[in-house]
Amino acid sequence: MARPRQFDEDRVITAAMETFWRHGYEGTSTRDLCDSTGLGPSSLYNTFGGKRELYLRALDRYYDTVTAAQIERLQGPGTAKERLRAMILHSVESDLDADDGRGCFAINAAIELAGLDGDVRRAVRRGFDRVEDEVCAVTRAGQASGEIPADRDPREVARLVQSTYYGLRVLARVRDDRKALVTTVDTVLEGL
Repeated sequence: MARPRQFDEDRVITAAMETFWRHGYEGTSTRDLCDSTGLGPSSLYNTFGGKRELYLRALDRYYDTVTAAQIERLQGPGTAKERLRAMILHSVESDLDADDGRGCFAINAAIELAGLDGDVRRAVRRGFDRVEDEVCAVTRAGQASGEIPADRDPREVARLVQSTYYGLRVLARVRDDRKALVTTVDTVLEGL
């Protein structure tokens, strides 16, 4: 008779997400995962199937937590441009303030593995697409209120904002010039 699981699967996936986020996929060993989750190698593999499968679950957890928080900021109070600015600046500020230099887990996954692994690409794309859809909705709201010109295609505006957002997140990892990054955000938003 099999023994029942003696661990909290959500806690394990969150711990694995933090480990992958900090060290990357290639930089994370099975031993690292065992240390961070408290599971032995056999429990880890029996429950999740392996490192890659746990990585995909970690990406799903990131979507459910961090991407969901981005969406909440976009759906929050304020004008369209205020909400866009809040989403971008929150992430840039957290990247600048972080002592671990880990940046955005989804961007890290896109750079490290999405070009090589279709499942990772789909997981990352899911989050990127969700943010794009919400930025597009915010753009439409800004157009309806007259804040953003109605002659601009909302999807194109969303992609411009999103490209700026992701680019600044990468830049913030190597350039700790808060003023330059904030000025870039404001310049892009003024040009909408």
